[in-house]
Amino acid sequence: MVDGVQRNAGNLRLLLHGAAVGLLYGIAVGLLARFYHGNGSEVMLLGFLLFTPFAMGFITVFIAEIKQAQRVWVWLLLPWLPVVGGALAAMLTLLEGLICVVMFLPLGLFVSTLGGAVGGVTARFLRSRRSRNLSVTCVILLPLFVAPWEQQVFHGWELRRVENVVDIQAPPAVVWRNIERVRPIRPEELPSSWSHRIGFPDPVEATLSHEGVGGVRDASFTRGVLFLETVDVWEPQRRLSFTIRPQTDRIPPTTLDEHVRVGGAYFDVLRGEYRLEPLATGKIRLHLSSQHRVSTDFNWYAHLWTDAVMADLQTRILTVIKRRCESEAIGVKSN
Repeated sequence: MVDGVQRNAGNLRLLLHGAAVGLLYGIAVGLLARFYHGNGSEVMLLGFLLFTPFAMGFITVFIAEIKQAQRVWVWLLLPWLPVVGGALAAMLTLLEGLICVVMFLPLGLFVSTLGGAVGGVTARFLRSRRSRNLSVTCVILLPLFVAPWEQQVFHGWELRRVENVVDIQAPPAVVWRNIERVRPIRPEELPSSWSHRIGFPDPVEATLSHEGVGGVRDASFTRGVLFLETVDVWEPQRRLSFTIRPQTDRIPPTTLDEHVRVGGAYFDVLRGEYRLEPLATGKIRLHLSSQHRVSTDFNWYAHLWTDAVMADLQTRILTVIKRRCESEAIGVKSN
């Protein structure tokens, strides 16, 4: 029994040693990339987002497996330790905010698991020391090899459209009145939101300079976020459409990470539209859609998050409008 406890303790130390080396590797690659780029853009590279956690997982498991055979579940889950540790270190040192960490972790954990599996197979089944060393060297250098040229190949510019709908028991005039302008929203009016919990600002108010095409809506959000929305379609009780221009010079730099800043290099919101659809039931189906830009080396992953964030925000706004419209409609009937 004592021997078993000692073996387990020894193996635990071995696993932690592998995780520590994987973490140190990840930190070293991050610091080297930050020194090379100098502006924090390294985290938006595939070499950092994909191949660094892959290499961290590979190194972590390889070091443990080469000393003692591990179970397959160790190959799959042990790589999470250095990846989560690196993410926490980035937050504690203020290199990254919660938003970026939350967006990175699902992909980072997945590819680190792949790296761990490859590391385990390499350590267990490659008998030649030369083959092992070559494999380790290739994986360690992979992020540094890919980063210099990846933007020329993978960088893309993509337009995305997100639409949400809600059915409202209220006359079209009431609904229109609540979308052309949005009076100040009290915090208790907003439904709970996962995007708010990870740091995205809440909608506050939308004013309108004048009715008709050319009118300018000032759409404000918490933490100093402001958008100028210029009306280019004005069809009362039917359709309201506008271009959106974020006031980036007025948004405090601490509000959103550079990598998710609206109007920044990687993400921007371009248009918004409300459309009223009368239903046979007497309700109004209110459509709220938006168009946004995603410009990264990995739009295939980034747009999953931008679509989700925009859908969550629009759902919250529609919920507020629905409650206000139906409350007003009940008040009109009672009078």
